[in-house]
Amino acid sequence: MKTYKLTAYESKGNVIIDESLLAATDEDAIEKGQIILEGKELLETTHRLASPSGKLLLFHS
Repeated sequence: MKTYKLTAYESKGNVIIDESLLAATDEDAIEKGQIILEGKELLETTHRLASPSGKLLLFHS
């Protein structure tokens, strides 16, 4: 399992969530990240999901 970083921001740049999640693959991490964002109603906020190597997997601005 790898550790991925999920972050979401308010329009003024304040951090709303800053969470780590564990996933076996990038695809699993994307799915888990989207579930977290959907559950917290943050899909339309600025957010990003980064892999352990720094690859940007999800991004919305």
